[in-house]
Amino acid sequence: MKFNVSATRMGLLKLKKRLILARRGHKLLKDKLDELLRQFLEMVKDYEGLRKQMEQAIAEALRSFLLARTVMSPEAIAESLIVPHDRVSLSASTFSIMNIAVPRFELETKGELYNYGFADTAFELDASQEMFSKALPLMIKVAEKEKVIELLAGEIERTRRRVNALEYVLIPGLQGTIKQISMRLEELERSNLTRLMKVKDIVRGH
Repeated sequence: MKFNVSATRMGLLKLKKRLILARRGHKLLKDKLDELLRQFLEMVKDYEGLRKQMEQAIAEALRSFLLARTVMSPEAIAESLIVPHDRVSLSASTFSIMNIAVPRFELETKGELYNYGFADTAFELDASQEMFSKALPLMIKVAEKEKVIELLAGEIERTRRRVNALEYVLIPGLQGTIKQISMRLEELERSNLTRLMKVKDIVRGH
């Protein structure tokens, strides 16, 4: 990458200042990238743990529900579950990670988990209800983590492109242009010095 700058000392000075700023910006972006990667890996680790808990809770809930179906008639199950039990509300907000607005979901439940009498229902149905109620908050947290990971991954990619542009394009281009102008100025100084010496020789000859 070459820069259209006049081969003067003023132009050279401007390029050197720009190089200093580019190196400073590169360091800041590199530090940001390292921190983003650290946050990303932590989030992925948390996500994997939460997803495992969620899948386990759902699997246990489904297993208990299938067992309940073997000891209860479809009509009895439908009658037990026809009336809604606890109420669920979901609120969404945002918080900042490295100046990135990421979502936060808050789940609130009200009411009773069981809305039927235990005398006419199987224990397995109760167990499935309990496990489904445990799985729901985990599902919300997994969805939250997935979105945060997606946003962090996008910011990491954008930051990496900027770091690479500085490291492999802008900074080498500035260094190369500075070197060319420095060589050109040195060449001009030598030419001027040679002309001065010739002028002195001519003056002395007269």
